[in-house]
Amino acid sequence: MSEQTDERYREAVLALAEHAVAVRWSELRADVAERALLVLFDTLGVAAAGAATPELVALRTSWDPQPGPVPLIAGGRSTDEATACVLNGAAACCLELDEGSKYARGHPSAHVLPAALALGASVEATGAQWLDAFVAGYEVAARFGRATTLRAGVHPHGTWGVAGAGAAAGCLLRLDSARLAAAIDAAAAQSLAPHFSVAFNGSFVRNAWIGSASFAGLTAARLAGSGLAGVDGAAPAIFGEVLGEFDIGELDRDLGERVEILSGYFKRHAACAYTHPAADAVQQLFEAGPIDRAAVSEVVVETYPIAATLDSKEWPTRLAAMFSIPYVVAETARTGEFGPRATDEARRLDPETVALARRVVVRATEEFESRLPSERGARVTISTSDGRRSAAVSNPIGDADNAPLGSDEVRAKVAGLIGPSGAEQLEALVRGLPEASQASAELTKLASLGVER
Repeated sequence: MSEQTDERYREAVLALAEHAVAVRWSELRADVAERALLVLFDTLGVAAAGAATPELVALRTSWDPQPGPVPLIAGGRSTDEATACVLNGAAACCLELDEGSKYARGHPSAHVLPAALALGASVEATGAQWLDAFVAGYEVAARFGRATTLRAGVHPHGTWGVAGAGAAAGCLLRLDSARLAAAIDAAAAQSLAPHFSVAFNGSFVRNAWIGSASFAGLTAARLAGSGLAGVDGAAPAIFGEVLGEFDIGELDRDLGERVEILSGYFKRHAACAYTHPAADAVQQLFEAGPIDRAAVSEVVVETYPIAATLDSKEWPTRLAAMFSIPYVVAETARTGEFGPRATDEARRLDPETVALARRVVVRATEEFESRLPSERGARVTISTSDGRRSAAVSNPIGDADNAPLGSDEVRAKVAGLIGPSGAEQLEALVRGLPEASQASAELTKLASLGVER
């Protein structure tokens, strides 16, 4: 890294850190505050549902976490910081329903929440101060996501989001802007180098990446607070040389004017976001009129290149199915939706779904590539003996630019995932945080959150 680049990076990270330490809940615009509460409600609801899956239950049972201050979301117990980060992070992402940002090309909230929750359970902070850290961490994570263009094959989980975890943790530790900048850079120095093939193969280890990165962010904040970290240029070196390309200007571009949390999306389908445009298009086709599924000879999905890599016709695990456009299209065509139970083993083995998925062809086109990142679209064409029918979407439903989900829709989503009673309990907790005198007293309640599965 040249001296000029090094100086520009230091300047940008310090500006971002100064912005983060200045976040005050009482001073946020009403739309930003409401969106932050909605993102938190969605992320916690999805994590609670994830915690009830057989995979997470098995992991908790095998792990047998030791007692500690940090709640395991809907896990019935509290444990130490590192264990909680990994298990809460896995719960947040294992159903592929966690909130995300198309501009960051990943999931800021899921990276930030485990670290914020780990410290929020033990430090002295009001609910509003805890929310300050969550909002600041989201902004940092999303801006590092915007700045980072990962090489083909690199999965975003556990990469740029680590910077946001470091920022949230640093804010809760009351670091000044100089030390917070150091925490952010030290967090970037601990980025993982994950590969998409792990997700394509369906390995559950992919679900541990976010939690590992979140704890790395917490570690970075403690290093910085001890004076053992500085701004050493880790992000341009790691994200810009090892893992891809890094645009430093995105870190502080329109800082204070463009609020990242307003640009995110909420997910309706329990699958990788790259599959959502195709799933929406399939729903449009079947809602427009009846289609004889038995008569389908071919389904062609045209989409953007990175989405087109999700073309596997083998899905040995839940995660593998979530990363297969042929499976998502076939299951959506058969049932009209793609919820958490769509990837249960019995559904994955259903011969009718398997046969239909075999007839799905996925193609990358310049048309959809040229519209990135503002549009993440797809076109689905179904051919039968009666002819062809097509539907195209520019962005999935739930995107900030296409039928964004509001409080009613997110409430219904969470209620569908964990039950009306649990959703009501969780929403009351989240909306009570701004006035809570002790964040820890409220956050510890997350362990006992009830889930109906």
